[in-house]
Amino acid sequence: MSGLGFEHVFHPAAAQGGPTLLLLHGTGADEHDLLGLGRALAPGAALLSPRGKVSENGANRWFRRLREGVFDVDDVIARTHELAGFVEESVAARGLDPASVVAVGFSNGANIAAATLLLRPDLLRGAALFAAAAPLQGREPERVDLSAASVFMGAGTADPITPIDQARLLATQLTERGANVRLQEHPGGHALPPAVLSGAKEWLTGLGAATRSG
Repeated sequence: MSGLGFEHVFHPAAAQGGPTLLLLHGTGADEHDLLGLGRALAPGAALLSPRGKVSENGANRWFRRLREGVFDVDDVIARTHELAGFVEESVAARGLDPASVVAVGFSNGANIAAATLLLRPDLLRGAALFAAAAPLQGREPERVDLSAASVFMGAGTADPITPIDQARLLATQLTERGANVRLQEHPGGHALPPAVLSGAKEWLTGLGAATRSG
């Protein structure tokens, strides 16, 4: 589906009261890649899955990089605000609850989800970040208030693409700004193993229960 600035897929919720999952794919994937993950994490949730606009040798990405592991931070910032605008327009156009949007991102998608938390702190209720790095490389993020946000992170200690120290730095940055962060490390690489998926599903179930009680 085109419109609202991004090619995207939208699946409405099967029932009222659940989250809207903003699915953000990794490098080389597209808007269909994480639909199965979204259904596994929150059966019946609304799924909003856009496609990154940047092409790197034909591979879809969310922002440019200068080389492997080195981000174009100015582009990270610009693309993050562009994505946030799409989310706001999509939520309004479809009558979704803006307080229920939870990002789910893998790798490059997790990086722009993290950037969204740091640059647009009022947009997301929370985020599940798999194989994420601190996105604003070399820059100290502003001291925004993330006290209303909950974040799950899955990170591999043997990840050759996103070193574990990057995940730990991001967890620290988010925690210092008030976010409730759960970092689940695993001994693998750039992947989403079953134990991490189970942990993320448990976290998301708890987030939904906390939202309803609040």
